[in-house]
Amino acid sequence: MKKFIVRLAAEERQQLEQMVKKGKTQAYRIKHANILLAVDANGPSLYDTAVAKAFSCHINTVGNVRQRFVEQGLEAALERKKREYPARWPILDGEKEAKLIALACSEPPAGHSRWTLNLLAEKLVELQIVESICGQTVRRTLKKTSFVPIARNVG
Repeated sequence: MKKFIVRLAAEERQQLEQMVKKGKTQAYRIKHANILLAVDANGPSLYDTAVAKAFSCHINTVGNVRQRFVEQGLEAALERKKREYPARWPILDGEKEAKLIALACSEPPAGHSRWTLNLLAEKLVELQIVESICGQTVRRTLKKTSFVPIARNVG
């Protein structure tokens, strides 16, 4: 017994068929549209195993698309499941970014005329602001914040 029964309205079916026919959207949206068309109780009403085999996906994908359609509607069923948490947490949050910028604005260490990205990274680790960080992460962060070092010896 299927727990989530998909019943497409005529306009929903037409919209999905147009999406599949045109093929001008993301591949996963087209696959989800095909799944919905195949499991429609008012249409072919195929078994999940047959649909999964036909569209080269896992049977759980078919079940999840069914569930999202019934519980959240057509748009949610066509989209991917949203992550609750990011795949990887950012190394520098707002507070740590502020410390990085303050450090970059400060005097460079003795023996250096200016801060380099690797020097900044090493200093962040030394001050125990972060556990580890590379110069490229420092670069991306400074670029994102539009940090522009001001030359001290101008004029």
